[in-house]
Amino acid sequence: MVTYLSKKSYQHKTLKEIKFKDLWGDYGVFTTMWIFGRPAKILFFKKHIRNLIKSLKAYNLNKPNIEKDILKLIKFNIVLNRSYNHLFRVAINNKMISISLRERKTPKLKFNLKLVNYKRVDPEFKNLKYQLILKYLLKMDNTISDIGLCFNKNILESGTSNIILIKNDNIYSPSKMIYKGITYNFFKKKLGKIINKDIPVNTLGDYDEILLIGSGKGVTSVQTINDIKWKRKSLKFYKILSNFYQKEILMCPKYN
Repeated sequence: MVTYLSKKSYQHKTLKEIKFKDLWGDYGVFTTMWIFGRPAKILFFKKHIRNLIKSLKAYNLNKPNIEKDILKLIKFNIVLNRSYNHLFRVAINNKMISISLRERKTPKLKFNLKLVNYKRVDPEFKNLKYQLILKYLLKMDNTISDIGLCFNKNILESGTSNIILIKNDNIYSPSKMIYKGITYNFFKKKLGKIINKDIPVNTLGDYDEILLIGSGKGVTSVQTINDIKWKRKSLKFYKILSNFYQKEILMCPKYN
């Protein structure tokens, strides 16, 4: 069950608080950031805001002063003396900005990926068309499971994260019909090279490691994919990526 610290919605024009709507299924976009510590820090904060504005422009939802309004509402909803370990979601449609804070749970090493035949709507963007994905995720314990989205017999991404795969010390990622998130781009710079290619589901058995990377999952090592009887062969790159990630967390500035 998801535990929320707060959920609020605001009108665009006045920033007046109104009845909360999560906006799932609407025409709009969102971003999810990890807020942690006391005083609060938000990992990759400026990059999340830049990507959100980019998506708003692509969906013709970029209103005058929208960036200033978003930043104002984020700051308004952060309590200075509170200790955080939450996911801070900002969702926007043509009428309102919705903000929510929910508990961030740490994935376990015993983690299973369930394959589902589905491709997100406009997958290159973080849009709000997530109804089918949420239908699956709400039935799962997200510390031990996620769904792996597949289309035309290729694996694409998980319900919450990007997927990278390791074979013979080479790093691979699906090449298209995915959103390359903030965490993905962080690791791309750190690792130097990620080979983008179509990855057929029937070749997953060739890979030594499958990792999920994103704001909610951090770095998560998949142990099993029961649908195809795949099992993790190594934790080598999980440890390498986790080390990069932990160093970035330590360098993250305080939010102000």
